[in-house]
Amino acid sequence: MSTALIVLAAGQGTRMNSDLPKVLHQLGGAPLFAHAVWSGRALEPERVALVTGHGSEDVAKAAAALDIEADIVVQDERLGTGHAVAQAREALAGFEGDAVVLYGDTPFISSETLTAMQDARASFDVAILGFHAAHPGRYGRLVVNDGTLEKIVEYKDATDAERAITLCNSGVVMASGSVLLDLVTAIGNDNAAGEYYLTDIVEIANARGLKCTAVTCDEAETLGINTRAELAAAEAIFQENARTDALANGVTLTAPDTVFFSHDTHIGRDTIVEANVIFAPGVTVEFGATIRAFSHLEGCHVATGATIGPYARLRPGAEIGDGARVGNFVEVKNATLAEGAKANHLTYLGDATVGKGANIGAGTITCNYNGVDKFRTEIGEHAFIGSDTMLIAPVRVGDEAMTASGSVVTKDVPDGGLALGRADQVTKPGAGRRLMEMYRKAKAKRQKAAE
Repeated sequence: MSTALIVLAAGQGTRMNSDLPKVLHQLGGAPLFAHAVWSGRALEPERVALVTGHGSEDVAKAAAALDIEADIVVQDERLGTGHAVAQAREALAGFEGDAVVLYGDTPFISSETLTAMQDARASFDVAILGFHAAHPGRYGRLVVNDGTLEKIVEYKDATDAERAITLCNSGVVMASGSVLLDLVTAIGNDNAAGEYYLTDIVEIANARGLKCTAVTCDEAETLGINTRAELAAAEAIFQENARTDALANGVTLTAPDTVFFSHDTHIGRDTIVEANVIFAPGVTVEFGATIRAFSHLEGCHVATGATIGPYARLRPGAEIGDGARVGNFVEVKNATLAEGAKANHLTYLGDATVGKGANIGAGTITCNYNGVDKFRTEIGEHAFIGSDTMLIAPVRVGDEAMTASGSVVTKDVPDGGLALGRADQVTKPGAGRRLMEMYRKAKAKRQKAAE
């Protein structure tokens, strides 16, 4: 059975005290709505409709940046969840299959849960996702009798017996797309808020002789995010899950609570990750690497057996080869270090290619930017770059070539060559002592004048 996702993403995030649409706040390095869409991947959806409101253009840009193919549907008036689903009618035109309603601020619905709902659809027309709440509070209650969901009752309308029910409504719905849209059309807005509530479809469906059921999941999956505090709590859950997965997959985390992952972090087994490491989006680390403490990685690839850090920064486009080493206070951006290459300390490598086995001395900088354009530096295999070398791109240092410490290299260095690009040293005997004495006398004079 083909499937379509309807993701409700029109919340303004007023309680977050933010100008940003609520669903664009980040969880694991990706906007909230993306997590809802990704959870629906288990159903292999043919169509995705993102129902947006405030900031719809920004939501559309974020979806495109993540290669999420979706119809962006704008809900100009926020008239309730039923009204929001109805806005997806055109996006689902001609679609034959099931539709599932998800929420852009509810990121943890699992693929297993959605698959269970799909299985339930084999016997029921409408499946509603519920959860047993430890503290049901003011959640809507699911009233189930002999496996059939009779109605969803809001807390304010519930009897004492209904309030005693712990099975609560998550808001997630699955039904045939045509049936779902037909049911939401029949929803009325005869309530104090004048809104169209998606929950009303259960009673409408039962009145039409359709069969409804409740599928349950763990309460943690249904966490909705409305405040900064809830966003922080969700991030903590995400990180705990990511750390658990990493450990289970054979990654050593020496201080798990201090390591932070993104939604797309991939780390191979037998990799060691030390304390206080951050993996921003777009990082892949192959097996057997070592990521040492206080390193920050983003948009990069680290190959087998490489060592990064401590205190290293890998920026987008960094490619670190097998057994290569990037040490403390080294920054790499849009640069490749081939197998066995080393940049052990105090170095910036931007827009560069470093050949196999090359050694980059401390204080080396590839001067890649002239204020307008970027230029590349090419460093050959087994080259030796002396400490404090400035490589003025575009420039090439050949295989087995060297640069002398303190050099400013502006011209290509041939294979096996040695470049010395520093001014002649002038030494004046005794001048250092005389200069220091002059400085001390001047300082003493200033201090005396200040007294």
